[in-house]
Amino acid sequence: MSAPGGAGPRLLLVVAVALVDVDGRVLVSERPAGKQLAGLWEFPGGKVEPGERPEETLIRELSEELGIGVEEPCLAPLTFASHAYPEFHLLMPLYVCRRWTGTPQSIEGQALKWVRPKALRDLAMPPADAPLIPFLIDLLEV
Repeated sequence: MSAPGGAGPRLLLVVAVALVDVDGRVLVSERPAGKQLAGLWEFPGGKVEPGERPEETLIRELSEELGIGVEEPCLAPLTFASHAYPEFHLLMPLYVCRRWTGTPQSIEGQALKWVRPKALRDLAMPPADAPLIPFLIDLLEV
């Protein structure tokens, strides 16, 4: 997608999810070497493909990247990020999911870790992810 008239950066729709375990921790994964923003920690998710709804994208990505099954009713929208990178403008809805089948594992070799919401602030994350952290803290910290 591009701006009207073809001017300006293209719009990239990416969807992410905060998987929350029974202890209130959130799963993050490290972007692998060789990818843009390598070494930064991010929420699982991915690019919404043409003709795909954001929820369908998450179900597909969570199966491909983490080997878990998620049902659409278990995905609750929380907030979104809108961030201008030099090459594109990112629009990223963030969902919360507390129920899935299977155990999250690194299918693509990425490092995974469960962290408390407040500890997300201590991780190096992509610029678009950082503004999402206060919403997770408000939702999950007691």
